[in-house]
Amino acid sequence: MATPTTLPSTFTAGQVLTAAQMNNLRGAFRVLQVVSTAKTDTFSTTSTSFTDVTGLSVSITPSATSSKILVMGYVMTGISGDIGLNGRLMRDSTAIFIGDTASNRPRDTFYNAPTNLPTSGFGFSPVFLDSPNTTSATTYKFQISVVSGTGYINRTGNDRDFTNYDGRTASSITVMEISA
Repeated sequence: MATPTTLPSTFTAGQVLTAAQMNNLRGAFRVLQVVSTAKTDTFSTTSTSFTDVTGLSVSITPSATSSKILVMGYVMTGISGDIGLNGRLMRDSTAIFIGDTASNRPRDTFYNAPTNLPTSGFGFSPVFLDSPNTTSATTYKFQISVVSGTGYINRTGNDRDFTNYDGRTASSITVMEISA
C-alpha cells in the first residue's frame, strides 16, 4: 500500500507535485473495503451480563496491520419496566469505545436510561476509528445487558399493535478499512 512519504511537509502557492508524489498520494488514505449488515428482526434479553446481539455483527480482514477500521453503527433499543439497558461495541472479545472506569459502574458505549420513558425506544449511532493492528479476520459487534427486566433491539418495551408509538425499527453496523 502506498503512503505519501515523498510529499513535502508544507506547500506554497503555485507548487506542483511530481508524478511520483501524485502516485503516492493516490494510494494513501483511501477506503479499501466496506462490510455492512442490517438487522431488521427483533432481539431481546433478560441477561444482566453482556450478551451478543444476534445478527448485529460483521467480520473484516484488514489487508495491512497499519490499516484503520472505521466502525459506524445504528442501534435502536427498547426496555420494559423501570430498568436500564447497557450497550457496548466489541472487537472480537474486547470491548472498545467505552467509558473510563469509575467505581463499579458499567463501562458502556451507550446507555438507555429508565428515566426517559422506560417503554419507549431510543436510537444510538456510535462511530469509532479503531486500530486493530492485525491482518486476521476481525469481528465487530454490539452487546447489551440489562439491570433487570427485559432489553430489546428494534422494538419498544410496550410493542403494542394499536398505536403509532410502538413501531418496529432496524439497526445496522458498517465497517470500512482505511489505508494508512
